Order: sequence, then structure tokens, then C-alpha cells
Amino acid sequence: MSATLHRIDAGRPPSLDPMMALVAPDMNAVNAVILDRMQSDVPLIPELAGHLIAGGGKRMRPMLTLACARLLDYPGTRHHRLAAAVEFIHTATLLHDDVVDGSDLRRGKRTANIIWGNPASVLVGDFLFSRSFELMVEDGSLKVLRILSNASAVIAEGEVNQLTAQRQVETSEERYLDIIGAKTAALFAAACRIAAVVAERSEAEELALDAYGRNLGIAFQLVDDAIDFVSDAETMGKGVGDDFRDGKVTLPVILAHARGSAEDKAFWRDAMMGFRASDADLAHAQTLLRATGAIDDTLAAARRYGQRAVDALGGFAQGAAKAALTEAVAFAVARAY
Repeated sequence: MSATLHRIDAGRPPSLDPMMALVAPDMNAVNAVILDRMQSDVPLIPELAGHLIAGGGKRMRPMLTLACARLLDYPGTRHHRLAAAVEFIHTATLLHDDVVDGSDLRRGKRTANIIWGNPASVLVGDFLFSRSFELMVEDGSLKVLRILSNASAVIAEGEVNQLTAQRQVETSEERYLDIIGAKTAALFAAACRIAAVVAERSEAEELALDAYGRNLGIAFQLVDDAIDFVSDAETMGKGVGDDFRDGKVTLPVILAHARGSAEDKAFWRDAMMGFRASDADLAHAQTLLRATGAIDDTLAAARRYGQRAVDALGGFAQGAAKAALTEAVAFAVARAY
């Protein structure tokens, strides 16, 4: 029987600490690769890249590559460079996202685009994408290259899909899930799957790790979209209600709009078009979200996807790695509480 999200360890809140401890020696090697490969003779590149890479992120995606390799008892070191490639892909997308969104906070710090400007952020993001592909090619596996390059393309598609859905309050739940499946979950899935490739495991195990990462990624993003309305800037590392003010139509908004009165629907249309973006409007949005159960149902959906992630690990042997990967799911879902 698979573990459940609700019975990880009743004695303490779920944490990433077990996974961080599990992969600590490997993570030191990954960090050395990251530090080496973000260097350039152009001083602005390591300065700007270092601002974000050293910005306090948990490095969850490369940790997943390392933890999945541990799950499979992989004895080699190929996953170190590939985990660094995963982090470079993620960092590049963050640099580009902050430009697109006009964000001014990331992990509680000023964003690179605010400090150095949009052109520098975009170009350094391009540099990090290029570095990630160098690392993939050096690994020498066409299968790894195919998985990670496909993920990069899918992420870009998801970002464009989100951009075209922005301010469209009639966006369907199905399209929303397509967007987050691409822009967030694709890299989680690829980060996990490549561990099975370097460990030379079966296609079935590859697909199981892909499913684990994909469902974890969707759960992670659903929680992010919920806490945009219910958390605070210190916890989130960005401004409260940023998605609301940017006109991002996320699942809480989709549900509240669908369940609201004609007056409520008019409010959501105006808000997503940018006409209702004051603190009072945000407070009204939060009231509507509570009244319609939109936040609760978004978090319930996150728990369902989280359970699918845990279930995907069912065929793997019990041990520290499986326990850490299971608790990582519980941590991702529990961030909203």
C-alpha cells in the first residue's frame, strides 16, 4: 500500500530537511558545477546570475534529480552536471518570467530586472539556457538531451499560453491545468526522469518518476496560486496579490468566477482587466474566494495531485530516499497552512 500525504509523520510538520540531508554531499558537487559554469569574462553575467542563484531558493528541482538517483542506487556522478543543467533552466525561466511579469520581488529580494534592467535579465537568462545545453551535450546521452530539451520547449509554450490567457477570466479549468502542466510541472517531471536514464533503469521506472515529478509540480503550482491570495509577502518572498494585480487567471479565480453572482462575475472581469487592483479590491477578492470555497477547492486539488505523486513511487523499495521524496510532496502541499 502506498504512503499517504496525511501520514508522513504526525509528530512534526512536513519538511524538505530529509531530502536536503539525503542529497547534501551530491548537492555540494552540483553547487560547484553551478558556480563554475555561471562564470564569464563578461562581469555582468556572473554578477546578475549569482544574485538569483544565491538568492535563498531551496533548489528543489536539482534536489529531485539527486534524490531520485539515490532512490535508484545510482553510484555514478553524471547526475551532478545534469542537476546543474536543471537549475540553469529553472533560473533562466525565472529571469525571463520576472521581466514578463514586471516583478520587483523574488524570494524576498529585489529582482534582477529591477536592479540591472530588462535587457540584461533576458540576455543572462539566454546565457544560462545555453550553459544548460552545454552540460546536456557533455553528458553524451541523446535520451537525456531529448528529455531536457523537450521540457525547455514545453516550458516556453506554457509561458506563452499563460501570456495569451492573461486577463481572460473565461479561461477554462482545463486550459489552466495545461498551462501549469507545461510551465511548472514539465521541469519537475524531467528532473526526476533523467535520474532513471543515467541509472539505466527500465522505461516503466522512467515513467513512474516522470509521473511523480509531474504531479508534484502541478500540486506545487496549485498551492502557489492559492497562497497568492492567503499568505503574506514574508512567507511568499513576493508581494501578496501579485497574480491578482497582474491579471493572471489562476484556478482560484476560475472557480470563484464560475460560482459567483452576476455582480461577482463583473467584479472578476474588471479585476482581471486591471480596473480593480487596489488593496480594497484585493480584500474583496479574498472575501469572494472564501465565500465560494475557491481556495479550499484549489488546495484540495493540490492534495489530489500530491497523492498521485506519492502513489507513483509505489513500486520503488522503501528507504530513506523514498521517504524523503514522499515527504517533499507533503511539504509542497503544506506550505499553504
